[in-house]
This record gives sequence, structure tokens and C-alpha cells, in this order.
Amino acid sequence: MKALNALVKRNIRLFFKDRGMFFTSLITPAILLVLYVTFLGNVYRDSFMQAIPSGLEAARELIDGCVGGQLISSILAVSCVTVSFCSNMIMVQDKVNGSIKDLTISPVSRSTLALGYYFATLISSLIICVAATGMCLAYVAAVGWYMSVSDILLLLLDVFLLVMFGTALSSIINVFLSTQGQISAVGTIISAGYGFICGAYMPMSQFSEGLQKALSFLPGTYGTSLVRNHAMRGVFAQMESVGYPSEAINALRDAVDCNLYFFGSSVELGTMYAVLAGAVAVLIAAYVLINALKKSN
Repeated sequence: MKALNALVKRNIRLFFKDRGMFFTSLITPAILLVLYVTFLGNVYRDSFMQAIPSGLEAARELIDGCVGGQLISSILAVSCVTVSFCSNMIMVQDKVNGSIKDLTISPVSRSTLALGYYFATLISSLIICVAATGMCLAYVAAVGWYMSVSDILLLLLDVFLLVMFGTALSSIINVFLSTQGQISAVGTIISAGYGFICGAYMPMSQFSEGLQKALSFLPGTYGTSLVRNHAMRGVFAQMESVGYPSEAINALRDAVDCNLYFFGSSVELGTMYAVLAGAVAVLIAAYVLINALKKSN
């Protein structure tokens, strides 16, 4: 346990010492928020207006609340994973600069070394993602606040699970990387592609039926839906309280992936949590196993 604590502290210290890596991770959510508000805000607003049945008047505050909730849920769903990949680059940098050789000849098991990278990345990423969550909540408060204390707590739980997922996924991928070029390539691919396959950039409801079924097998899809549900629950509840038909509200929930369907069957929130938590457990086990097998080789 002492060795694990020492490794975790060492890796966290190295991450925050590297100002370029730290500030890149920190400003990424802020840049995403500015880009989303600038380029996607009106698109989301028009989509909500079109989804509201004719004859119903939509208060601007409610529409802005919907837009704000969708924007921050998209940002957090992506950032929790991409920030984890950035924070986990210490593992690859140790291979590049040769530090891994000193660590592997020390009386520390490969599994302990692997967990040291994992927990250090988890802690570093959580610090950044919680700060990003605060920034996103400030934006929602400015445009239309309908969230309760329980919504915020559940949103933080979603962020924690997504960071655990992103850290486990990045750990498995980074085990096989050993050069700066590979780091850049993987970072670019994840930053560009993950938001699409998890339904953050564009709701799955807008994809073809075949693609929706394929993406329903990916844990990140359910993580995005969990964040959406807790970021937008309050505004949907307000719509119901002012007399919006339940059919209209359910159609809006379908449109933004608050409601997910697995081959036609509705997926409950508890099932989404189970899928995401199960994926985290499987990925961590696979990561530790990969490192243990490398020892024997």
C-alpha cells in the first residue's frame, strides 16, 4: 500500500508539474463550452422549437434551460473521457524518457505500478472535470436554472463514473503506446471521434436505425444519457408543471437521448448505471491482467 501511495503521489506531481499538459487538460472544457455556445446553441434551440407540437407556446426561459442542459451534458460527457486520456500520458512519457526502466527494476509489482498510474490519472482528471462541472453549472445558472440539489449530486456521480471509465479505457490503450507520435495520434482520434460515437455531438436519435443499434452496445452511450437526464430533469419537470402534454415532453426526451432504447426496449437509469459501472470493472480488470501478463513475458 505504501508503494502504491508513493506511485500515485509521484504521478500526480508529474502531471501538475507539466504545465503544458495540465493547462491543455484544464482549458479543453472551457474551449468546448465556448464553441458549443457559439456554434451549436442556435442549432439546439431550433431543434427544440421544432420538436414542440404546434399550438404550444414555449417560454424562452424553458427553451434556454433545455439548450443549456444539452450543451453542458455534451461537454461533460466528452471531457470526462478526453481529459482522462490527456492525464494518463504520464504512463507513455515514462516509456519515452526511460523512467519506466527504473520503476520496473524496483521491488514493485507490475500490478501495483499499473494501479499507480490508474489512480493518479483518476484523481488528476477528477480535479479538472469537477472544475469543468462548476463552470458548466455557472453557465446554466446564467441562461436558465432548473436543477435541484439532487440533480447536481447525481451529475457529479455521473462525472465520477465517466472519469473512471475514461481512465480505464485510456489505461488499456496507453499500455501499448511508446512514442510521442503515438500519443499525438491517439489523442487526436479520441478528441475527434469519441463525441460522435457516444452521442454527445449529435443525439443518437438522429442516426440511422442500424447505427443506433450498434452504438447501444457502447458504455459511453449510457454515460452520456445519464448526464443528459440529470442536467435536463428539472427543465422537463418544469414543462410538465406548466401544462405541457406528457407526449410532447417524452418526444423531447427521445430527441436528446434522455430516453434510450436497446433494440426497441426502454433502458432504465438503473440499468445505465449498471452498464457503465460494469464496463469500468471489466476494463480495470483487463488493464491489470495485461500488465500482469507482461511481467511473465
